[in-house]
Amino acid sequence: MTKAPLMTLVKLSRLLIPAACALPLCSATSAKALDAAATQFLKSHCSSCHEGTAAEGGLDLESLEDDLTDPAAEKNWVRIFDRVHDGEMPPKDADQPPAAEVQAFLKSTGERLRSFQHARDAELGRVRARRLTRPEVERSLHALLGIDIPLVDELPEDMKSSGFTTVADGQSMSHFQLERHLAVVDLALDEAFRRVLSKADEYELDLEPKDIVRRNPRVRCREPEMREGQAVTWSSGLTFYGRLPCTTAPEDGWYRFTATVSALKLPETGGVWTTVSTGLCTSSAPLMDYVTAFEATEKPKTIEFTAWLPRRHMVEIRPGDTTLKKARFQGGQVGVGEGEPQDVPGIAIDHLTMRRVHVGANNAELRKLLIGNLRYETGSKKSAGRVIPKSSKADLTRLVTEMARRAFRRPVTSEQVQPYVNMGLAALEAGENFTAALRAGYRAVLCSPRFMYLTESPGALDSYAVAARLSYFLTGGPPDAELAALAESGKLCEPAVLKTQANRLLAGAGGRRFVEDFAAQWLDLDQMDFTQPDAKLYPKFDAVVKNSMLDETHTFLEEMLRENAGVERLVTAEHTFLNSRLARFYDIDGVRGDALQRVRLDKATHRGGVMTQGAIMKVTANGSNTSPIVRGVWVSERLLGVPIPPPPTSVPAIEPDIRGATTIREQLAKHRSQESCAVCHRKIDPPGFALENFDPAGQWRSNYPKLDGRSRKPGPAIDPSYVTADGRAFADGDEFRRLMAADKRRLAANVAEKLLIYGTGAPISFADRKVVEEIASASAAEGYGFRTILEAVVTSPIFLNK
Repeated sequence: MTKAPLMTLVKLSRLLIPAACALPLCSATSAKALDAAATQFLKSHCSSCHEGTAAEGGLDLESLEDDLTDPAAEKNWVRIFDRVHDGEMPPKDADQPPAAEVQAFLKSTGERLRSFQHARDAELGRVRARRLTRPEVERSLHALLGIDIPLVDELPEDMKSSGFTTVADGQSMSHFQLERHLAVVDLALDEAFRRVLSKADEYELDLEPKDIVRRNPRVRCREPEMREGQAVTWSSGLTFYGRLPCTTAPEDGWYRFTATVSALKLPETGGVWTTVSTGLCTSSAPLMDYVTAFEATEKPKTIEFTAWLPRRHMVEIRPGDTTLKKARFQGGQVGVGEGEPQDVPGIAIDHLTMRRVHVGANNAELRKLLIGNLRYETGSKKSAGRVIPKSSKADLTRLVTEMARRAFRRPVTSEQVQPYVNMGLAALEAGENFTAALRAGYRAVLCSPRFMYLTESPGALDSYAVAARLSYFLTGGPPDAELAALAESGKLCEPAVLKTQANRLLAGAGGRRFVEDFAAQWLDLDQMDFTQPDAKLYPKFDAVVKNSMLDETHTFLEEMLRENAGVERLVTAEHTFLNSRLARFYDIDGVRGDALQRVRLDKATHRGGVMTQGAIMKVTANGSNTSPIVRGVWVSERLLGVPIPPPPTSVPAIEPDIRGATTIREQLAKHRSQESCAVCHRKIDPPGFALENFDPAGQWRSNYPKLDGRSRKPGPAIDPSYVTADGRAFADGDEFRRLMAADKRRLAANVAEKLLIYGTGAPISFADRKVVEEIASASAAEGYGFRTILEAVVTSPIFLNK
C-alpha cells in the first residue's frame, strides 16, 4: 500500500489544528498594579537581605519585575507570598513586622495573584494543549482498531513536569515525534488490516518433559536436563540457564502458557521461588523481560501466564531466589548430572502448553471496527486479501467519518472530516484499491491533532471533553460506549452522574489499572528499574523481591481506593501485603506461599504505610547508599505537598562519605549553617533522617555500612531523631510518621493536588489552592477517604474547566 509522506501529513495537521490546541504567543491579560503598602512592606522588612548580587536565595528585590505576565516574575511573587506566609521572610532571628502588616501584605498580594491567574485562565484555560502520552496513544489505538500489539516503546520518552507526563507544559511536539507517531500509526494499521484480511492466528503446543529438555543429553548446554521423567533446572547464577528453546515464538504475538512445576531439594526457608522471563537468551542479546514469579513446592502446581514474545524469543523458567545455595558449572555450560551432587534446590517441569492468543478484540470484533458490514476476502500465499466495498466513495466516506468520530472523541461535521476523506479519495484516484484507500484515510485521521491532543476550549468543558478527560484520567484510554452515550445525552456533567461513572470505571480490574498508572508517576514507581542495588552490598535483593515490592504498594493503594480508607494510612497503616519471599526480605515471620496476603505489622518491623514500603525506599536511593536529602525531598513533595525549590547554584551538592568517616548528618549540619540552605533543609531533613534506618534495597538497618576491602562491617550508628520544621521533636521514624498522620488535612490536600495535576494536565496554580483546600475540607466528613477525595476531584471546577 502506498503511504503518504510525512510532510504531507504534517501540512495536513497544521491545517486541521483545532482551536483548543492553538497556543497564543502571549496573553492580553494584565495584572493590577502592586499595592503601595505591599511595596513598602518589602522595602522595610525584606530588602536588607534581598538586594544585589549577594541577595539570599537568589531573590533580588531590586531587580524583581512587577509584571505578572512574565512567568519568572509570577513565580517569584508566589514564592515571596509563601515565604512571608510561612514565617520564613523575614527570618525568625530578624525584627518581625506587626501581624497586621503581615496580614495586609498577604491579603493584597494574594488577591493580586488570584485575580491575574483567574483572568488568564478564563482567556486561555489552565491547560494549554494536552497531548496524549505514550501509554494513552497505545491504549487509544488498541481501542480504535481492536489490536493488542505493544506500541509504547516505539514512541519517544515522555518528559515529566510537576511530577507527571500528562502535564501540557512539559509536553513538546517535534518533527521527530511526529515521525515516530506516524511510524506507530503505520504499525497499528498494518496489524489491524493484517488481521482483517487473514485467518485467525493459531499456534498451539502441548509439551511433555521429553519435548522440553535438551535434545542431546551428552552436550553441555543451558537447557533443562531429564531427571526421573522430569525437565529439571538447578539453582545457579549461570545466565540463561533454564531457557526453553521449545517455546521459541514463530511470530510476534501474545502467547498463553501453562506449566506444571514442582520443587526439588527444598531449602529450609520453604519452597523454591522461581522466575519466568523471556528473551532471545543468547550472549549477543542479554536483556530479559520479567513475566512473573511463583513459589514451587514439593507438590506439583500448575501456573498460567501470558507473555508478549517477539519472533525468535523464548521463555526461561528457573530458580530465581538469590538467597538459595547455587551450583557451580565450568565453562559456562551445564552437563547432565552435574547439578544434583552439589545438593542445591531445583525445579522440575512435568508439563507445558503454549498457545497463541489475543488479549484484545477477536478478529470478528476487529473487522466490525475497521470495515463495518463490508465483505472481505482473506489473503493467501498467492494473493493479498481485500475489502470489498458496495460503493467505493460512499463506503470510504462513511467509514472514515465513523473512525474520525471515535478517534476525535466527539461528533464531527462533514466539513471537519472532508480533508481526511480526501486523502482516501486521492488514493482511489491514483489507482490504489479500496483497502489501501481506506487505510490512507484512517492514517490521516490518526495523525491529526484532533486525535493526538485533547480538544478543550477555554471555560467550562463540554460533555465530550469531560468524557475524554475522565476516561484518560481513570483508564488511560478513550471513553467507552457508556461514557460516550452520556456525553451525547448531556447528562455526564451532573455531579451524581460523574461520581457514578468514576466508580464504574474504577470497579474490578479498573481500580488496579488506575492505581498502577497513577502511582507510577505520583510515587515514582516508574523509576524502579532506574538503578539496581549493588549485589555485593545487598545480595538478598533480586527480581522476585523487586516485583513483589511493586505488588505490595499497588495492592495497598488498591485496597485504600476500594475501601475509601483515610489518607493517614499512607504513613501509619498497621498492615501491608506480603508473600513469603518479601516477608523474608523484610525479616517478618509467619508468611507462607506466593500469593500476596494482608499481614499485620507489629512495632518491631518499624514499617507502616507506603512511606516505609520497599518500593519507595528503593526508588529514593541510588543503589549504593542513601541520602536524607533525596528522601526528604520525596516525602515533602509526594506525600506532604510541600514543594522544594532547587538549591542555589552557588551551593555545592552533598554526597555521603561511604567510607563511614563522616556521617551525612554531620555533613548536613555544616550545610545548614547557611541561612539560604537552612530554609529548605528545615523541611527536607526531618523526613530524610527519619527514613535513614532503611537501606537502598529497603531493608532495616541500625548502622551505616563501613566498607573495608571486600568485607562489609557495621559503621556509625544511625540516628533518626530530629525536629520538624514547626519545632516538634521525634526520636525515630515511627514517631515522625505519627506526627505526619496527625495532619490528615495536609495529606488529603496533597492527594487532591496530585490527582488534579495528573487528571487535568496542569500544575496547581496559586489561584487553584482554594479549590484544593475545599476538596480536603469536604472529605473530612468521610474520614479523608481516598475515594471521597477522588470523587470530589472529578466534580470540582478545576476538573470541569479547561
